[in-house]
Amino acid sequence: MSFVTCDLCDDHPDDVRVCEPMFASFGGRETFGGQIVTVKCHEDNSRVKELLATPGKGRVLVVDGGGSMRCALLGDLIGESAVRNGWEGVVVYGCVRDVDALIQLDLGVHALAAIPLKSVRKSVGEVDLPVTFGGVTFTAGEFVYADNNGVIVASRNLLA
Repeated sequence: MSFVTCDLCDDHPDDVRVCEPMFASFGGRETFGGQIVTVKCHEDNSRVKELLATPGKGRVLVVDGGGSMRCALLGDLIGESAVRNGWEGVVVYGCVRDVDALIQLDLGVHALAAIPLKSVRKSVGEVDLPVTFGGVTFTAGEFVYADNNGVIVASRNLLA
């Protein structure tokens, strides 16, 4: 997959929604995009782990962790599972950990920050709800594109 979010914004100005700049790249794949799957969870990565263990089929998991900076919602083991299952990437409105391992994976990972503390698993979280952060609503079935310039969303596949 090859694109630049700047070019997508220029070519489709009426079709893109641009997320406020807040993310850093932690994955080995700097450019990634695909159809959105959402999960809303607060300091519990149970659903993140479950979803990334299923066939990704080139999709991107968008995780609304409420912007929490108290624990990580993605680490190396869950990241490895995502790669094995064909996910393109993960956008985390929260933290990740194991960043030296994540950067080695063929997976796009954008998150707010890194923290060494793992989350507590209580099997709490909701899947495929519209989630809003960074001034953008991410809706399951729409498309997200991310690179070192930022994160954008479109209701249709801009690369088709």
